[in-house]
Amino acid sequence: MNETRIAVAELFRPRIEDRIRNTLADGGSCSESEPFALQVTDDSMEPEFASGCIIIIDPGTVVRDGSFVFARDPKDGYIFRRLRLLDGRCFLEPLNDLYETVEISGLEQVEGVITQRAGKRRSYHKWYDQ
Repeated sequence: MNETRIAVAELFRPRIEDRIRNTLADGGSCSESEPFALQVTDDSMEPEFASGCIIIIDPGTVVRDGSFVFARDPKDGYIFRRLRLLDGRCFLEPLNDLYETVEISGLEQVEGVITQRAGKRRSYHKWYDQ
């Protein structure tokens, strides 16, 4: 299976530059805690999240064991997985067994929690605990 990973610099460089500009202009900014949407591009989180569905990521939500998260992986890319906390260690677990579980250094790698998903049909829309 081919997994889609996006380099950190590619995905968030404009957002980071905007944060710096906003902070300098008005003395502070809350934009880094605003929810944002991304499209799922592979089948690593099926059957819960089909390729092509839209997920909403909230950077300001509390992270818990079992949460679906958007996090930085050890290769300095971003990855969407379920967070598992075991014996003080953090793992990013796919729902599709064809993909590998990845260990991350800690919760500081988590950029946000998936709070909802949307698709072409209303019946596919779902909210997740916040």
